[in-house]
Amino acid sequence: MKILMVCLGNICRSPLAEGILAHKTKQLDIEVDSAGTAAYHIGKFPDKRSIEIAKKYNIDLKSQRARQFSRADFDEFDIIYAMDTNNLAHLISLAKTEKEHKKIRLILNEINPGACESVPDPYYGGENGFQNVYNMLNEACDKIIQNIE
Repeated sequence: MKILMVCLGNICRSPLAEGILAHKTKQLDIEVDSAGTAAYHIGKFPDKRSIEIAKKYNIDLKSQRARQFSRADFDEFDIIYAMDTNNLAHLISLAKTEKEHKKIRLILNEINPGACESVPDPYYGGENGFQNVYNMLNEACDKIIQNIE
């Protein structure tokens, strides 16, 4: 199984979600990647605050580099998780077939199905913002694993 995490710039939320899920599924046959819908940070490391909060939980994000979502990702991945409703809408607008559309999910719906809640962008939210996002994504990733197993 191949899972893609998607946010806007691919430096805060989606790299953290990728790192958490990859860390939790080391023993499973699951590949995890992340991307952004925008091209702002292509080739850059995740935000240092994402790296720091991940490191606190023994998760290493330093090998990750930001990339932009491409239409080829629909063929490459089985599930595509959007971090928020804006990126969800953007991904849905790119989907050309029902099969592509069915791959797209909102990550926090794993915790609260149908609630359509967004993972807040912690970029301007201070240090607690990154901890709060980690907590949300950690819980969502646990639920993803439960649903896969």
